[in-house]
Amino acid sequence: MKTGRRRGLAAFLALWLLALTGCGAPAADPAPTARPAASAPPTAAPTAAPLTAADLTLEEKVGQLFLVRPDALDPARTPQQIEDPDAAGATALTDAMRATLARIPVGGVVLFGKNIADAGQLTAFTADLQAAGRVPLLLAVDEEGGAVARLANSGALDLPRYESAAAVGAEGPEAVRTMYRTIGGYLRDFGFALDFAPVADVNTNPDNPVIGSRAFSADPQTAAACVRAAVEGLGEAGVLACLKHFPGHGDTAQDSHEEAAVTEKTLAALRSGEWAPFAAGIAAGAPLVMAGHITAPNALPPAESDRLAGFSATVLNDWLRGELGFEGLVVTDSLAMGAVTRRYSSGEAALAALQAGADLLLMPADLEGAYTAVVQAVESGRWPESELDARVERILAAKRAAGLPV
Repeated sequence: MKTGRRRGLAAFLALWLLALTGCGAPAADPAPTARPAASAPPTAAPTAAPLTAADLTLEEKVGQLFLVRPDALDPARTPQQIEDPDAAGATALTDAMRATLARIPVGGVVLFGKNIADAGQLTAFTADLQAAGRVPLLLAVDEEGGAVARLANSGALDLPRYESAAAVGAEGPEAVRTMYRTIGGYLRDFGFALDFAPVADVNTNPDNPVIGSRAFSADPQTAAACVRAAVEGLGEAGVLACLKHFPGHGDTAQDSHEEAAVTEKTLAALRSGEWAPFAAGIAAGAPLVMAGHITAPNALPPAESDRLAGFSATVLNDWLRGELGFEGLVVTDSLAMGAVTRRYSSGEAALAALQAGADLLLMPADLEGAYTAVVQAVESGRWPESELDARVERILAAKRAAGLPV
């Protein structure tokens, strides 16, 4: 890793650890709810030296790049069953799933409502997943509060539920901080280290089919104050936050589950509006940013005008890392969404996202194909192993920041 990247990584860790300590007396949480015995990742410092990319095999390093559904580890499930929210989900770690993890040692697992039966099952499932590999997993979930809350809305758990991010945001940043401290607390109890939240989009398009009240506000500065509070609330609970969906999904009218979303904003308009919540979240120490499946034809150079944000070096390197100064992990949105699968095979998508600057590949439609393509690209020199090592070092650093013993 280059010296500048090491310094940036050190600064990112210092800022994140400061966020974990909180500031001043915390606001009172809502009435406590019954929770299982904590199964959070260990927070004690590991006795062995921290893992580095040099300690991992090529296969282990490539595996670290992938975050997958638990269902994708089961070779008996088809891609359609994996993505279908109504299909039965994996709720326990089977021998077949262990074998997949041994062969494709992914970096993390993302659970959904269909993977939850009750509190005891969820606690055992996350513990078994965490114990299955040599490198601890990032266990993740979408728990925004409101319409998207995989645990609270599962019907299987007695957890606080919220009307929407917009409703809580209307009460002000302290209400948002309290909500996310509460969410982070129960996620930590169930063994999760990463929450794909908060939504940092600005809700300015009434025809938007997927954002709406998931965003805190239609006003960029109001949304920015709430995003900062959300990042700090999750940090106080010891859970990594992920800002989504850069460069801004609020002023779009398409559903990226089916097709590319399009923002017609100019670069100046993105800078003055859509980016304000992302800048606030980054300043608050957000360790992850998710790139949306969004095109920005009026902001990107002509050669990239139809390129999805997560596959654009301009978006990820020039805008996110360059202008906004983000030094943490860039994660794609789900690579099984129609916006991606209509354009790329799983292997093509994985490699294109990495070459553009992404660190983590979220839920490819074909895990085997995506993983194999990246391994072969490194072996052939098509994608430099030095770039792979840089991604792995950032991932391991984020895991350490989350208290995982790496």
